[in-house]
Amino acid sequence: MSVDALLYWVGMAAVAVNALTGVLDSRRKEMDLIGALLVGVATALGGGTIRDLLLDRNVFWVVDQTYLVAALITGLLSFFIARAFDIAPRLFLIPDAIGLALFAIVGTQVALQWHTPWLVASLMGVITGVLGGVLRDILCNDVPSIFLKGELYASAAWFGALALIGLQAIGMSPVAATWMAMALVLALRLLAMRFHITLPAFGQARAR
Repeated sequence: MSVDALLYWVGMAAVAVNALTGVLDSRRKEMDLIGALLVGVATALGGGTIRDLLLDRNVFWVVDQTYLVAALITGLLSFFIARAFDIAPRLFLIPDAIGLALFAIVGTQVALQWHTPWLVASLMGVITGVLGGVLRDILCNDVPSIFLKGELYASAAWFGALALIGLQAIGMSPVAATWMAMALVLALRLLAMRFHITLPAFGQARAR
């Protein structure tokens, strides 16, 4: 498989997974179908849209509307499945971790193909991976989770993006490097959730 074909299908999977997470999270707010779909589509397409605008690149889902259709269909199915079954509120964290891994590495590879410097490319990967979740939280009237103390999230995406760049710099094929970097992001996120691994944070202010 060529790297372009891999990025296309991984990107499509990321859109579907993130649409699922958006709809599942909207369930907490008891949204109707339209509200849940808007949250799902924003979660699925938001990060990549911001990346493409920053890179002065044609927005991916405008160029290929299959991404938009995938987000809408996944959102619809997720809504009716979530209504029919009692799903644990935290269940969305697992597909969210998968979506983070997929989008972060796709975003980094897209930026590299656009000939951006390595640091910019890594940050484009982070933007692609996390901004959909930021939009989801805002639309659900929550403080975006990346701004709160919690397990590794944006940092996991950044480590994976840097690993992708490093692996390709030492001669690994883009396809193999993509798979390894996605696995790294997913592993870091799941381990952080399991063992509550966090970055240093400001503690409660001392009483005077």
